[in-house]
Amino acid sequence: MTFNIKTIKMRNIIVVCTFLGGILMTGCNKNLLDTKPDYKYTEGNFWDSESAAENALTGCYAVLRYAGVYGGDATPLWEEAASPNAYDYDNTLGFNSIAEGEQSSSTGGIISSRWLHCYQGIGRCNTFLKKVKGVSMDDDLKSRMEGEAYFLRAVFYFMLETYWGDVPLILDAPDLESQGKLPRTPREEVVQQVLKDLNLAAATLPQKYSGVDIGRATQGAALALKAKVLLFEASPLYNPDNDGQRWETAAEACEQVIAMAPEAGYALYPNYRNLFLPENENNTEVIFDVQFVYPDEGNSFDLIDRQYNTNAPLQGLLDAYEMKNGLPIDDSRSGYDPAHPYLNRDPRLYATVVYPGDTYMGGTVSADRFAITGYGLEKYSLYTGAAAASNIANLGKGQSYTNYIVLRYADILLMYAEAKNEYDPSNASIRNNVNMVRERSGMPDIPQGLSQDEMRDVIRHERRIEFAGEGYYYNDIRRWKTAEQEMNAQIKTWQNKVIETRHFNVARDYWWPVPIHQRDLNPNLDQNPNY
Repeated sequence: MTFNIKTIKMRNIIVVCTFLGGILMTGCNKNLLDTKPDYKYTEGNFWDSESAAENALTGCYAVLRYAGVYGGDATPLWEEAASPNAYDYDNTLGFNSIAEGEQSSSTGGIISSRWLHCYQGIGRCNTFLKKVKGVSMDDDLKSRMEGEAYFLRAVFYFMLETYWGDVPLILDAPDLESQGKLPRTPREEVVQQVLKDLNLAAATLPQKYSGVDIGRATQGAALALKAKVLLFEASPLYNPDNDGQRWETAAEACEQVIAMAPEAGYALYPNYRNLFLPENENNTEVIFDVQFVYPDEGNSFDLIDRQYNTNAPLQGLLDAYEMKNGLPIDDSRSGYDPAHPYLNRDPRLYATVVYPGDTYMGGTVSADRFAITGYGLEKYSLYTGAAAASNIANLGKGQSYTNYIVLRYADILLMYAEAKNEYDPSNASIRNNVNMVRERSGMPDIPQGLSQDEMRDVIRHERRIEFAGEGYYYNDIRRWKTAEQEMNAQIKTWQNKVIETRHFNVARDYWWPVPIHQRDLNPNLDQNPNY
């Protein structure tokens, strides 16, 4: 029996597990068990059908759509505002507090919800992995579903250790008495468990699905996340001694995904703008995404982009886009004209940002259309230029349905180039991979003969531009340990008016504070330094 994880109604999900709680199961599916009460489920009578196991696994996926992870109204879009790319004037979920260096254990918002929701996801995965063993069902299907749960548990733990470092490592079903007072586990041990889970997932998951199962975790998703974990481990924040072996291991993990691309169907999607439209979701570039559907489980990406503008692009991001000829705007040979600043720029600018004088939703953009910085975000929105006329309905809260892409093939190509450049800088594949990403958008090849340092700068620039608006850049500048340079700066509007001066404390801000509520519940949770 299969089901579509994108369309199943989450009110039928009956497994609710939290980090500090037990298991409460309720439901009303009258067709699930016809020999037992149909108005109530308990731990004892739930886990005895394949259908129940499938519902429980769907509950594990559902946490990806929670506000602390990749869901809510627009969490991954707002995360961009914690970086030099965007500004959230409303401080939604506390992302602007993080950008200002004013976060604390009592900030709440994303700092509280990310910890809580990741552990809820872990609890559900742990419960599933324990209970599914006793369910009578096809062995191959059971093995595949276990692989999905291992992958999802790795996603949640990777997120936790990325932001907090040491976190309690829990591999059993939720139990308050045994887990409620656990101390934080060293980050390195958590990472090893993440890699173990991803290896288990990769060994059991298929390369692709068809029909209603499209959107589930695949072997490629497990290997791609493994590559990202290893890349983070090799980066300066985690690898201050620049151990070349770590970079080589990360590159090898990327090579596994690249090698399987023809059979798995991975390739750069030919149109950069259309990559992020719902009619093209689950395309060749998507390795793993979070599935949204309206009216059951939508997001508010269009509302945030079109109206609230709480992920407003900053002038610093616009200045980072090269000219169409591949030269930066401050190069006298580039042809940049300050009187026409948006003319002949990298085409990804036009697919990502809405600017004064642009065409948007069938009309010309006035200087006050996006009053916060002068710019709006077009990516992850249905709304675009002349092709998206004004008769398109103004989608409201929870009515958008564009999937959020967690892992895409362009990321693999650039991660491979980054890792390879650190230990084998003369390898031709580095330049080739970067050029593949640029050429897809109509940009010229990068120059030949670049030094290792020059290539590093090119790759970092390319990541900023390719993934602008997607919420990647905040963690990139953290793992590169460049946040202390990039975040201690003024941010500006399209007219170069200063909005505020941001601050980043190098002795503290590379890690988030443990939420005060979690420490109240568990006094054995040590706080990160200088909070």
